[in-house]
Amino acid sequence: MPFRRFGRPGLLGLAARTAVVAGTASAVGGAVREHEERAAEDRAAEERVAAERAAAERAAAERSVADVPAAPDLLGELERLGRLRQQGLLSDDEFAAAKQRLIGG
Repeated sequence: MPFRRFGRPGLLGLAARTAVVAGTASAVGGAVREHEERAAEDRAAEERVAAERAAAERAAAERSVADVPAAPDLLGELERLGRLRQQGLLSDDEFAAAKQRLIGG
């Protein structure tokens, strides 16, 4: 009749249990490491996309600002019309009409 042991495991059982625990820990650690690497890659990709989107928005804003014509210098134009009138190059009616066009009325 074989000798059956009760209570604490023997040396072979202890070695087997240690191997199972170590293997499980190694597998879990590897899975966690892979998950963290994938998460870091995803974050880096999201940051690149956000940076590209921000650059595109800045470029679009700069283009739209560059496309807007500069507002005319109203005071300078009125002074120029006044000088032309003083020099006799514009009549009073022409001066009034030009002034109305500038003012927008």
